Amino acid sequence: MAVRRLADPAIQPKSFAFSAENLAWAKQQIAKYPEGRQVSAILPLLWRAQEQAGGWLPEKAIEHVAELLDLARIRALEVATFYTMFNLEPVGRFHVQLCGTTPCVLRGADELIKLCRARIGEPQHITADGTFSWIEVECLGACVNAPMAQINYDYYEDLSPDIFIRILDDLAAGKPVKPGPQVERQSSAPQGGATTLTDPDLYAGGNGRAKREPALSDTNAKKPGEAANIHGAGVPKPPTRDSSRKS
Repeated sequence: MAVRRLADPAIQPKSFAFSAENLAWAKQQIAKYPEGRQVSAILPLLWRAQEQAGGWLPEKAIEHVAELLDLARIRALEVATFYTMFNLEPVGRFHVQLCGTTPCVLRGADELIKLCRARIGEPQHITADGTFSWIEVECLGACVNAPMAQINYDYYEDLSPDIFIRILDDLAAGKPVKPGPQVERQSSAPQGGATTLTDPDLYAGGNGRAKREPALSDTNAKKPGEAANIHGAGVPKPPTRDSSRKS
């Protein structure tokens, strides 16, 4: 992982403090942890600080979180610079995190990277109108639907150059965009629908010879059954005959 540094001091704000609403929320997060373990709340607090700061984490925001947790500033800085979910420099209104790991590259992510350079500029550059910034990231966990990108909080999957440009154009124009797969598929299911185990008789009792029972509704499926120590109780078996003995 490349060295991650704080933004240039010239663009750092002079101060940072949680809003009253965010401060109340932060105190609730801290209270979730037992005495002496409140520092465990650092990740959600840094995340909320980043949201309040407009999508990036200024140095003063890191220091503010450290003070709330009674933590040395350097310890908070270590966390903020380690996790790439924290942006250490300002970002655009729509921050594109484009996956450049092998599965996405095999499916065309290299073309999307070229588009980002042409449409937005170099990584971490913010367009003149403040709309877009982008960065290449490691795997975002949607390899089945490669290539993909995360824009702010949403995933956009099964991208092609045309689809990707349309999404960027719609975001810039304030039009609604559909996150998730951009082709005809349900979540991560095979494109075009299931291709195996599609025979309904496979799911009937007795290998298709018995009458099929209707599927359980959520109400029936969640009815409590016998306790585990009853329905799962083992039945003792008689000792196995010693094969070394003659009958």
